[in-house]
Amino acid sequence: MLVQAIMTSPPITVTTSCSVADAAKLMLDNRISGLPVADANGALVGIVSEGDFLRRSELNTERKRSWLLEWLASPGKIADEYVRTHGRRVEEVMTAPVSAIAPTASVSDAVRLMERQDIKRLPVVANGRLVGIVSRSDLLRALSQALPAVAVSAGDAQIQAAIDAELSRQSWSRNGFIHCRVTNGAAELTGTIFDERERLAAKVAVENVPGVTSIKDQLVWVDPYYGVAIPPPDTEARQV
Repeated sequence: MLVQAIMTSPPITVTTSCSVADAAKLMLDNRISGLPVADANGALVGIVSEGDFLRRSELNTERKRSWLLEWLASPGKIADEYVRTHGRRVEEVMTAPVSAIAPTASVSDAVRLMERQDIKRLPVVANGRLVGIVSRSDLLRALSQALPAVAVSAGDAQIQAAIDAELSRQSWSRNGFIHCRVTNGAAELTGTIFDERERLAAKVAVENVPGVTSIKDQLVWVDPYYGVAIPPPDTEARQV
């Protein structure tokens, strides 16, 4: 899936000369947490978000340091913080420069960039112009559309083959100690696990196969250090 398929376009933007008050009102009115900042030619120059408004003199939330840290901090850093807590225009409080992504990039590339930089939104730029923005809400919307809405019926052999294929692809189950048997759509997990986290992973792998109606956990956990075998905590079938 490409970024252009899920991005919000055209994005709501502000200019560098926009007031902080107007930018805050625009975010509140549109129920968004950040705004790309564009110049007169539509080029991306920065981004302003709720995080830029956390430390404000009006809220008495400016950063307060002990006398020692105040003495150690450089005058330039303190001056920069003063601008951010007292600035009245977007250009004085915005974050710049900012990372951007192309509309033809994959969604996985966008997510990887958002995770690496710990950001909630990513401007989309094509030919030097801002054409959209992809945020966590866009990803959530795409997920809701991708998830199956209704149950799918399938034969046991088809379900069994799909489960076996999925388990064989995963490193945590590729050792062949986890097995699954399907009867009338009901899946029963049997075998041995050596890490309790593999139990939930196996259940998730099975419940994502179309046609599965319930899952019964019969996996036995074996402590890899002491060799102690512990039966499953709950043997009652869970409906999917």
